[in-house]
Amino acid sequence: MSQETAPTRPVGREPAAPATGADAARETATAPAAGRSRRGDASAAALAAVLSMAAFCLAGALRGTYPFGARSRAVNDLGNQFVPFHAHLWDLMHGRGGGDLLFNWNSGYGSPFLGDFVTYLMNPFSWLVGLFPRDAVDFPVFLVTLLSIGLGAAAMTVLLGRLVPGGPWLRALLAVGYGLCAWVLNDGSPDPMWMWGLVSLPAVGLACDWCLRGRRWVLGTLLVALAWAGNFYTGAMATIASCLVLLLRLALAGTPWRERLRTAGRAAGMFTVGVLLAAPAMTVSLKASKASQPAPPATYEGAPGLTDYLAQLLPGGRSDHSVPNVFVGVLALLLVASLPFNRRVRPAERIGWYALLLLVGASFVWEPTILLWHGLAIPNGSPYRASFVLSGMLVMAAWASLARRPDVRTLLGGAGLVALLALAGHGQSSVRWSTWIEVGAGGALLLGALLALARWRTRLLVRRSAGAVLVLTVFASAAHTAWAVTEIRDRLPFYQPRTTVSAQSTAAAEALRAADDWPNGRTDPGPHEFANNDPLLLGGQGGSYYSSYLPAVTAGMLQGLGAGWYIQGRHTLSPADPVGRALFGVTTYLDSTGAPGGFAVKHAPAAPLVTVHPTAAPDTRSVWSRQESLLGARVYETPAPEWTAGPRPVRSPGGWRVPATPKGGTWTTFTASCTPGRTAFLYAPWLGGTVTGAGGKYTSWGRQPMTAMPIRELGPVPADGRVTVQLRAAAKADVPELPLGCLDPAALSAALHGLHGATEVTAGGHGLRAELPAGSTGTALISVPAVDGWRCSVDGGPARAPRSVLGMTGVDLGAGASEVSCDYRPPGLLPGLAASGAAAAVLLGVALLTRLRRRNGRAADGGPVPSV
Repeated sequence: MSQETAPTRPVGREPAAPATGADAARETATAPAAGRSRRGDASAAALAAVLSMAAFCLAGALRGTYPFGARSRAVNDLGNQFVPFHAHLWDLMHGRGGGDLLFNWNSGYGSPFLGDFVTYLMNPFSWLVGLFPRDAVDFPVFLVTLLSIGLGAAAMTVLLGRLVPGGPWLRALLAVGYGLCAWVLNDGSPDPMWMWGLVSLPAVGLACDWCLRGRRWVLGTLLVALAWAGNFYTGAMATIASCLVLLLRLALAGTPWRERLRTAGRAAGMFTVGVLLAAPAMTVSLKASKASQPAPPATYEGAPGLTDYLAQLLPGGRSDHSVPNVFVGVLALLLVASLPFNRRVRPAERIGWYALLLLVGASFVWEPTILLWHGLAIPNGSPYRASFVLSGMLVMAAWASLARRPDVRTLLGGAGLVALLALAGHGQSSVRWSTWIEVGAGGALLLGALLALARWRTRLLVRRSAGAVLVLTVFASAAHTAWAVTEIRDRLPFYQPRTTVSAQSTAAAEALRAADDWPNGRTDPGPHEFANNDPLLLGGQGGSYYSSYLPAVTAGMLQGLGAGWYIQGRHTLSPADPVGRALFGVTTYLDSTGAPGGFAVKHAPAAPLVTVHPTAAPDTRSVWSRQESLLGARVYETPAPEWTAGPRPVRSPGGWRVPATPKGGTWTTFTASCTPGRTAFLYAPWLGGTVTGAGGKYTSWGRQPMTAMPIRELGPVPADGRVTVQLRAAAKADVPELPLGCLDPAALSAALHGLHGATEVTAGGHGLRAELPAGSTGTALISVPAVDGWRCSVDGGPARAPRSVLGMTGVDLGAGASEVSCDYRPPGLLPGLAASGAAAAVLLGVALLTRLRRRNGRAADGGPVPSV
């Protein structure tokens, strides 16, 4: 393998293309060489993509994970969240979805969808899902990660050649380390939408390079827009990092300060217009985020120790605790370590790159700059989601040394620093046996090949042999690292693989499809959970939903009516009681209780989607009274319980505080009286422990405010009418003042039959129309959460925002009405489209102006004119 290089030169703007005369002749003469260079870049980019993707696949095959084995068809528990989103996208692409891009009828009994779409499904590779069968939806989700790795590595190969000219094949080998960096293996691959960030960093870097050279402003702006539209979260991180690299290049450039300022202004304009082109993704997401259920509070626990942090540069392992994941392979690490010793690189450039790496590395562990990287909020989970940009910068710094042909002395100096780093990291949880294989065996082979090239690069046999060793070692090292790190990751409690698309879930989807009667009634996959978003995976119209944008209105409504939730309400569940199901029009649902095949299909009477009620203030004293207010009838007895045995509870605002049950001690016991023959239900959302009563027993996992348990059935009220409930609490927990509800099934049936419902309901992609009995008065209650964005009209009158009735959508009918129609428009969409339209006008204007200047320039002297 040859090691092509170019003389060291200042990094800055290249001179404009020559225009006439002998210069034009030289330009013509060098065209074939430029063509060969472009072909070499393309071939090297393809090599980087193939090597990185092949190494990732080999690691998966060795571990037996999907799609190479039956170990699991889901990436992991996080992937379980996003596979259903892609299944829903498949439905929308094939005309089978419950809703459209603006609204999702499947989840949360009706939820906004555009914010989820632009956040979770805008990676361009996500659209491949439409090319595969729906029951193979896991495979295109896998391809999103795989192809993002390949494209990211290919784009980095091209960018490195723009930073410093040099051998394309060596750039490709460094780019493999970027494509399979620690962030990809630990953070990015479980979240398909984030993987677009791996592409965004080199893409925005190329746009910055064009700014330096005064070329392709329009194309660069489109690359910025593509980065932000594909995933604005990682796109913002990539833009910040690219700005820092651009500032370094400007500082090192030998051009006049006026020219540097002009370049900075050109880049600022490019970033501004590019970001505004993607404005709808951000304005809609911002509004959706403000209206969402608040995330659990996240605090920064403090920076890891310096030795622990530095150990993350060593490949092959994963830390037991949260640290920035930054390694990029032994080859890049060796070359970054060699940079201070490389006298062929200007001192200012060596100092500049190391200063940038230290600055960015420090910014990851200082809370104010952590907030800057992550949109002014400490993220739940890892606070180091931006670490891929440091991995990219490490590869860039490595290339700054390799492109200048490091000599033997330089390479040995770098090897010495790597050895010191390995010794310092010894004993850290991220330094494992796999790390020593990488640094020891892999490092020795790579160092030997680089030394041979440095000493005997003029000998063809040495170049070819050393090149083969470099390629094979980089590939084997990348595959081994991917295997080792993901094996460690998947053993952690947070990453527990489980199946999403399976024979059982496919059968469940078919059962729901057979019973579908939307919008006359809902088919609800809950409460059984195949994945974190069952209604998206299976179809139907359920209450379950897991999203960062789940509306607070939805979470509050469902929990207030007795449904459960996880993650402080960011993952809602369907009601598990008959009144709750009836209120939301659930006529068919899946029940996993004791079902031999994993689930059973059950049917129940339910209220219509739209009902008419007298306008009255609801009773909010208890979960039972809230349900009865929406039903419009009394169906429960709610006796006040009395403590009779065990650790004594104390009264608290709105209920009781039950103390923890001592080991081997008597359980806390309540008693109450109900009419014999009724069915007893218990509502103790925040209780963690065991519950028995009325012949029933269940385990409760409540933990305030993270996990809320739903209303649970205990059993029939005995003949003496005395209901005894025993609670074994693992920790002290709050119980409502009226935790017991005794349901009269006959009263519920009569109430449902007595409801005044719409005579006909039609539901479109993001709208709904209901025909009512003529002269209806009061309030039309629509069993859809009253989220911002709905506009409703009565009998074709002016559209107004509906009101909330315990979280449901209520439309005042006035003196009499026969029709209600509602339409949903995502908040923030119109301002975003306006900003995007203005940016598109600017972009078109610049493109036209550039074309006119080029045409006028050629007409004047026959030579090309640099683009704007």
